[in-house]
Amino acid sequence: MGGDRRPHIVLMGVTGCGKSTIARQVASMTGGEFLDADDLHPASNVAKMAAGIPLTDADRAPWLEAVRDWMGARSAVVVACSALRRRYRDVLRNVAVPVAFVHLDGAPAMIRSRMVARRGHFMRPVLLDSQLALLEPLESDELGVVFDVGTRPDEIARSVVDFARDRTVAR
Repeated sequence: MGGDRRPHIVLMGVTGCGKSTIARQVASMTGGEFLDADDLHPASNVAKMAAGIPLTDADRAPWLEAVRDWMGARSAVVVACSALRRRYRDVLRNVAVPVAFVHLDGAPAMIRSRMVARRGHFMRPVLLDSQLALLEPLESDELGVVFDVGTRPDEIARSVVDFARDRTVAR
């Protein structure tokens, strides 16, 4: 439907919850452009996280702005981004296209076990607790939905596509 406008979709949640895996699937299913927001972190942020040091809001600010700018220059995107706090989501929401947040939530023990099992990622399991402490659930006035990561990624991806399709708005 050429006259319809799909929202940008941001898969959000703590490290290790499956944001990138599910976002890639959603992008493939919708034809949307995919971004792993981790790819826009400056080297200094990556170095801190690799050393097990949590980022500060000052560290995150330019990164969130870069993600927002990337989103703002495109249509129909699917982004994997932690977006843990309301004010971080407010930055990402500051684009012309509506932004739908998909919070991937799950038991910390399960997420930690996934983090321990993954290889080659700079985010260390020790940072999970700091992310859980920062996490602010979606508020009722935010366009979004929560999915339990205990469900298979392909099932979540299909549900995300359905959720976004139901929020497509006419131009």
